[in-house]
Amino acid sequence: MLRATSVLRKAAVRPERVADTLGLSHRDRNRGGVAATTAGGLEIAIALDKPAALNDGDALKLEDGRLVQVRALPESLLEVRAENPLRLTRLAWHLGGHHVPAEMTAEALYVPNDPALAELVRGQGCAMTPVERPFQPEPEVHHHAHGDACGCGHDHEHHHGHDHHGHDHAHSHHDHAQEHHHAHAHAHGEACGCGHDHDHHGHGHHDHGHGHGAAQGHKGHSRDH
Repeated sequence: MLRATSVLRKAAVRPERVADTLGLSHRDRNRGGVAATTAGGLEIAIALDKPAALNDGDALKLEDGRLVQVRALPESLLEVRAENPLRLTRLAWHLGGHHVPAEMTAEALYVPNDPALAELVRGQGCAMTPVERPFQPEPEVHHHAHGDACGCGHDHEHHHGHDHHGHDHAHSHHDHAQEHHHAHAHAHGEACGCGHDHDHHGHGHHDHGHGHGAAQGHKGHSRDH
């Protein structure tokens, strides 16, 4: 069984290079690991190097270099119409909220032929007709809360970088406060006889305190005289 490892988009496919065709449903065009038989009887396995959705007219490139063009198979769908365009808009909004695949044209909306969807269509005051046609719904747009692995295509590094910077900055102030407290503790504990070699910073604060006190005492002595 030959493997199809890459995709050539429809615009780049030259008819003379197409060796065979392959009909796929919407589901099979959007998942990997599919084994299928082409119109010419060739058995292939779709094992793309990079995950990709296949559209009608795209071509799969086989390991031996041959191209197999993809055709969207007809599927059982509901053709939805409404006299008031606002009703179709509202229906499309509800379908999007339920992550239901839908194909939109200028005249109608197409969704899978499903009893639950039929009930939703009726609830929105729209008319529907079962049809058989290729299904090519709009690409689904995911709105994530900007997670690291969301795959939405946005670069979140700058946002997380600021958070990380703020975290480091907070630690920096915390560490500085600990060092400052440590220095004062040694300065005020010099007469305790512990034998520690107190740093210059600690002595500076200690001497400053005594100096300030001596100055006050001298001023008080002057006033007594």
